[in-house]
Amino acid sequence: MYSQLLNRMKKVAFGVTQLQIQRFVNVYFVETGTAGGWVLVDTGLPGSEKDIIAAADEIFYPGTHPEAIILTHGHMDHAGSAQALAEHWKVPILAHPLELPFLTAKAVYPPADPTVENGGSLAFVARFFPPQSFQLSDYVQALPTADTEVPFLPDWRWLHVPGHAPGQVALFREQDRTLLGADAFATSNHESVPSLLLQLPKISVAGAPFNYNWQQVRESVQQLAALRPEAIGCGHGPVITGAEAATGLQELADNFPMPTKGRYVQDPARTDENGVAYLPTAAPDPLRTKLTIAAVSFGALVGVALLIKKQKAHKQNDYPKKHPDEPRNPRTGKSPE
Repeated sequence: MYSQLLNRMKKVAFGVTQLQIQRFVNVYFVETGTAGGWVLVDTGLPGSEKDIIAAADEIFYPGTHPEAIILTHGHMDHAGSAQALAEHWKVPILAHPLELPFLTAKAVYPPADPTVENGGSLAFVARFFPPQSFQLSDYVQALPTADTEVPFLPDWRWLHVPGHAPGQVALFREQDRTLLGADAFATSNHESVPSLLLQLPKISVAGAPFNYNWQQVRESVQQLAALRPEAIGCGHGPVITGAEAATGLQELADNFPMPTKGRYVQDPARTDENGVAYLPTAAPDPLRTKLTIAAVSFGALVGVALLIKKQKAHKQNDYPKKHPDEPRNPRTGKSPE
């Protein structure tokens, strides 16, 4: 167990460790600066709690627990194990107030857009993602917004970076310019599943089919690029450090690949403190239409096959069954009356 976990743990910066979950999702263990104190940033997919607890025990000490869990946003790959971990450790979950409707089962996120330009492999699988929402009312609390200091992490500040999720936040430590960028962008090509699985480093747009406001996504990238980070860890992709971190992020900001078509490109969804306030009409999805026609056709064929089988069985049951030893009339072949 230790060797497997060790292979999936990477140091981002002093006191910050990335744990890779199922090869393409990241969570972060961030030390508070006090002896044995730490905070968990994001919780990975549902069912990730055992790996996260085991990693925490290795990084710190057996039986350790964080001061709190901070969710950068509430999508399934970031909040999936939040309830299980909060129950296990008996700690609060903190998230931006605009995420609370989606974390208390009062609203679901805007639907994914599989028609967005350059959505890649993720756009195809996005067609099959269920609406996302969690019920964490017993544990989740609003991140204080009076200032941008991160609770339990006095050297860090949070930045509101919407567009991918209404209340998405990134975390930044000024003293060494360490950035945890959530899904404001990715450190691997998010349009390519193989690139994600192989952890090939490339600062790129994150989660295109799930971006509901592209103007906000671009502005969030520009805001984070202005920080000139020297160490980056995101929700997806490997750790990037050194000059490549700042230059790669600035290049994305300067040459942001704004799609030209997609449901939310010209007419973004709008959200408020209650969840989704407005959704544009879904763009035509030819592939979904083809898949629907194929599914209906297949279902019809199966139905016809079952009907024919049933009719054959019914006809066979209509013939009188005779015992093989029953005497028959040699001229007519019928049984005697």
